[in-house]
Amino acid sequence: MTTVANLEVSTLTRHPAWLRLKTAASELRELQAPNGAIDDPAQHLRAHALVAELLDGVAELAPLFTHDADYLDAVADDFRRWADESFGVPDFYDSLVLFQPQLHRVDGLAHLVVFPMYTQNGSRSRLVEAVLVQVIWPDFVAALEASDYGNKLFVPIRFLDFTAGYDTNAAVLFPETVAMRQIPTFTWGAIFADREAARFRRVLRAAVDVTKLDLIVEASELLDDQGLAEETFVMWDLIHDRTHMRGDLPFDPFMIKQRMPFFLYSLEELRCDLTAFRESVAIDRRISAMAEPSEADRELAHHARLVQYCVIFDRIFRFAITGNRVRNYDGLGGQLLFAWLHQHRVLHWTDTQLAFEWSRVPDCVNELGAAIEQLYWRSIDRPKIAHWLAAYELVSGTVEPHPASAWKAGDLPLTGLPRDLTDKVMDDEFPLSMFYEAFEKKMRDVIASTSGITGTSA
Repeated sequence: MTTVANLEVSTLTRHPAWLRLKTAASELRELQAPNGAIDDPAQHLRAHALVAELLDGVAELAPLFTHDADYLDAVADDFRRWADESFGVPDFYDSLVLFQPQLHRVDGLAHLVVFPMYTQNGSRSRLVEAVLVQVIWPDFVAALEASDYGNKLFVPIRFLDFTAGYDTNAAVLFPETVAMRQIPTFTWGAIFADREAARFRRVLRAAVDVTKLDLIVEASELLDDQGLAEETFVMWDLIHDRTHMRGDLPFDPFMIKQRMPFFLYSLEELRCDLTAFRESVAIDRRISAMAEPSEADRELAHHARLVQYCVIFDRIFRFAITGNRVRNYDGLGGQLLFAWLHQHRVLHWTDTQLAFEWSRVPDCVNELGAAIEQLYWRSIDRPKIAHWLAAYELVSGTVEPHPASAWKAGDLPLTGLPRDLTDKVMDDEFPLSMFYEAFEKKMRDVIASTSGITGTSA
């Protein structure tokens, strides 16, 4: 029997059953309300026909995905129940808990994923999405994960094909985005390393031209090799993802369910990236000190150095100018890294040309990571408001706040509720610098062009 393990990707994405399934899912999306229901009874007859067409496609493709057999059976049941219950708010809990891609981290293995869901950085509406994905699991990443960087929930993937919800900036496939009646214990999280790598390469290529950066030879390999860039992002994401709940933390550092100043989110995401950077520096230095490193060691050290370039360039070139200026926490993280490097004189913007003193960069970046970790360590003994003030001091000591900021002026209701302080944070508390204002104008079209990008379209 032909299985997905030996079927060519192009054959899979052109499979008649997949094309029918994708078409049916796309039409179903047009009938749905933001909560996923199909409210107009006049559309239900057509919706029944579309669900039947979608499930015919799932059934025909299922023999190619035997590793997902239980999930595919359950998702068919969930679609039938949704139809039988007059297309109310969808509930795909039963099929979601049976989809366990973290149990099959095999390089090149494909999955067929069909859920009503929203897509982060795409749409907040829970519409039917159909996605063909492929696992990226190179040997060096498997060895890392099996040693000091265990992360059983992490699943790096690449796009094969997808419906419109992923023709956006969305680069993650998370179970919490699925429409369901209750929240299960989440056992996996998938990140599209091909999209991350593709948009990084496009933005870096343009940024090098705009800033006249003399790109170091090793970093330039990333521009020429999509596969190498994907593997590098997988290594970065593996360490980043596991960091969110590791270290000296004030319980849940990301505090998803809490309302707090956006610069706290900036520091948490940057902390995780700088942990990946620090660990990559340590790996490279450890292997460089070996008398006779193996070929596998040399490959790992190479990827470790590339992770460092990716963290710096993605943060300062893409993160800093992507998205609007309303509480843009990833943008602020990029601004902070750029300003830190500049003010420590390892990054230079002179005569309208960008340059780095690469021999000094690793220790300088690690100093910023250490400053954030010290903030976290102290926060364990601080009240929440005191922690917020200390975090603001750390950020504003490097990135200049808006002149009209109440936080900058110290005009804050310190005896009120925490939300009173959050309300005083400006939407763009830390505006773009003059460098970034000019840079963003030159890069605007390039940044916009990365929406929907994949490894094959880069």
